[in-house]
Amino acid sequence: MTTHNDDVDWDRWPIVDYLAENYRDLHPSDAAVIAHHSAFYRRLAPGSVGRSVEFGAGPNLYPLILAAAVSRRIDAVDAGAGNVAYLERQLVCGPESSWLPFHALCRRLNPDLPATLAGALAHVRVMHADVRELAPGGYELASMHFVAEGATEDFAEFADFCRAFVRCVVPGGWLVAAFMENMPTYRIGPASRWPGCPVDPRTVTEVFAPLTRDLTVTRIDTDPTLPDYGDSGMVLLTARAR
Repeated sequence: MTTHNDDVDWDRWPIVDYLAENYRDLHPSDAAVIAHHSAFYRRLAPGSVGRSVEFGAGPNLYPLILAAAVSRRIDAVDAGAGNVAYLERQLVCGPESSWLPFHALCRRLNPDLPATLAGALAHVRVMHADVRELAPGGYELASMHFVAEGATEDFAEFADFCRAFVRCVVPGGWLVAAFMENMPTYRIGPASRWPGCPVDPRTVTEVFAPLTRDLTVTRIDTDPTLPDYGDSGMVLLTARAR
């Protein structure tokens, strides 16, 4: 049977295992994403974006750090209670030291970032909500990382998430995203199973081309330093909403 987003209990997302497998060290693939996104953010003036959104934030801090170079406010929106609690702890108690190398690389590639990790995260507001219910046109910029293709096994639902992502920004609003390439259903930690919808640059382009202008889609190869989830790399996107 095909697993859809609403079939999954996102409150059970295995945060400890996910962070241990992916973000306790700065992997080459993350460095490549940060380099790609930093080039995008350097095109925008510091503080020029009043409100941006991290669409399905999860416990990943580096997209929030990147957006702080241009955003006066960043809404980190996630449906999972555990992810929300983790993000709130990072803001209230101070970010874990494992995120310091991510901030250092982000700032080296874009000196417009706040000088400290805490300073970058000071722009963030955490929201416990379903991203599909975000009001249309509520943001000037939207960022999404490994969400639409990891929320469902159904391609039509993947496309629906992508449309909701574009819809949440104003016409002409900025979009930046990363997708796992050809990600199947996968495991995190010793047992937990999560949906995956295999996509590649061609399918991402087909979904976003009618919705956007100035669309660029590229990819990076699979990262041997990460667990083998069955993917073949990452697909990276920048665009503006039509």
